Amino acid sequence: MFTGTGTALVTPFRTDGSLDEAALRSLVKRQIDAGINFLVPCGTTGESPTLTHAEHLRVVELTLEIAKGKVPVLAGAGGYNTAEVISLAKELQQLGADGILSVTPYYNKPTQEGLFQHFKAIASAVNLPIILYSVQGRTGVNIEPATVLRLSQIENIVGIKEASGNISQMGAIINLVPRDFLVLSGDDSLTLPLISLGGRGLISVASNEIPAEMTRLVQSAVSGDFAEARRLHFKYLSLMDINFVESNPIPVKAALAEMGLLQPVWRLPLVPPKPESLARIRAILESLNLLERVHVARSN
Repeated sequence: MFTGTGTALVTPFRTDGSLDEAALRSLVKRQIDAGINFLVPCGTTGESPTLTHAEHLRVVELTLEIAKGKVPVLAGAGGYNTAEVISLAKELQQLGADGILSVTPYYNKPTQEGLFQHFKAIASAVNLPIILYSVQGRTGVNIEPATVLRLSQIENIVGIKEASGNISQMGAIINLVPRDFLVLSGDDSLTLPLISLGGRGLISVASNEIPAEMTRLVQSAVSGDFAEARRLHFKYLSLMDINFVESNPIPVKAALAEMGLLQPVWRLPLVPPKPESLARIRAILESLNLLERVHVARSN
């Protein structure tokens, strides 16, 4: 269900800071029309820590409404407090989410045993498939390969979004876990090496901007056409990189605003990109004809 390319959806806001439901509907429809394999609302790219509880549920509800029967929805439900994560996961299950993406607890740096017990408790509380999310650079804690192996033995823990940036660790995980356990890239630019080792797909930031292209890139790699996958990788590598010129999701939302797909609004503590960063983002969009493409699409 969660192989191929999934988009870590941004959350659009109005100029007054409220949730922009119309823009969200348009973004989700654009993703589906482009052939994306699954959608991931309310991850950290969606600024989930700044959403109210009601907004979190509403974003998932709207995504499900548009995506129903077309693509699976992997809803974000992670955090520091295990009991709160369980409560949210239960509500997302009731809404009809197809699965849960759960980032490791941050700041408190639990031990590997603590991580195991945390995810085991979540898995015991819901029947949904769970994808672990390991991103040490953001949370301060890493899910080590031996812990991933233990967690893979729990029936409804079905995969991991691996964003450690450590290819050696990714390979070790793939070598240890059962073959049907999904190892997905959490970094656009590391997707090809991960798939070459046996990874099964990507949860992408860049697919917010170029859903069809990132889907083709991953499909080409998974099917063994690495020549085409490399061509697409290098064509769009500058976009993958500029999306992290400042903290994600500042650049990707700036790019989408330049493309006319949402308002350039972030919630504190995120702020707009520096002028020099915005100029670089705009230059890359222009070089890839992404601004012209949106204009043409609107004209048609």
